[in-house]
Order: sequence, then C-alpha cells, then structure tokens
Amino acid sequence: MFRNALEPWHVLILVAVVVLIFGSKKLPDTARALGKSMRILKSETKAMKDDGAPNEPPPEPEPAPGPGTIKH
Repeated sequence: MFRNALEPWHVLILVAVVVLIFGSKKLPDTARALGKSMRILKSETKAMKDDGAPNEPPPEPEPAPGPGTIKH
C-alpha cells in the first residue's frame, strides 16, 4: 500500500507548498528557529541523561561483619 510512498516529485511538491504558505522571506527565519529549537532539545536530553549517571564511582561497600562481631 505505501510502497514507494515518498518519491522525489512528492518532495518537490511539498517544498513548493511550504514556500507558498510561508513565503520566501520567512523561510530563513523559520529554519533558524527550528535549528535553535533542535539544539535546545538536544542539550536538554543530554542533560537528562547525565543526571541519571553520576560522574563519581559508587562508594565501596563496608565489609560485612564477621560471625562473632556484635554491631552497636
């Protein structure tokens, strides 16, 4: 059903419609705003990933008490 759904002439028509809707004067501003939004999104997702993984190694566990040791 969707075989060869996106052919080169589809892309050409899509570009023509976008130019007609936004106009050639606003396209650079729109592309710049989209790029800036993508950079912000990328930096925020990287920050979220970094929050989950600490930079320091986890502390070493204390040795387990021996069989006759009483813990206070």
